[in-house]
Amino acid sequence: NIASKSGIAVDYPNKQAAYNTSKAAIIMLTKSLAVEWAPYNVRVNCICPGNFVANPNNPVLQPGHPYREAWLRNTPMGHFGMPEELGGVAVYLASRASSFTTGAVEVVDGGFTLI
Repeated sequence: NIASKSGIAVDYPNKQAAYNTSKAAIIMLTKSLAVEWAPYNVRVNCICPGNFVANPNNPVLQPGHPYREAWLRNTPMGHFGMPEELGGVAVYLASRASSFTTGAVEVVDGGFTLI
């Protein structure tokens, strides 16, 4: 499953209660299905991306935008993620290396949810 860091921490200064709630629901769905489907050897895990540069022309990502400045200030690694930085966790969860992993919530957010 793909949720978001917004399902773990409020994505301030955005006003997006419905979005945050829906992402938190995906996280709980992941955990619930992991328990229910484990007897059938089905693993259920979730990736929670932080702020990523999917479209560099997005106005929110431009210098001076208040969301951009708040997100960077609250991201200990100090930058937005790049799409290729999600690949490693996706490959891990899809591989035999994660054969004993279920119900995991893999957060890839530069530390945003830690503060």
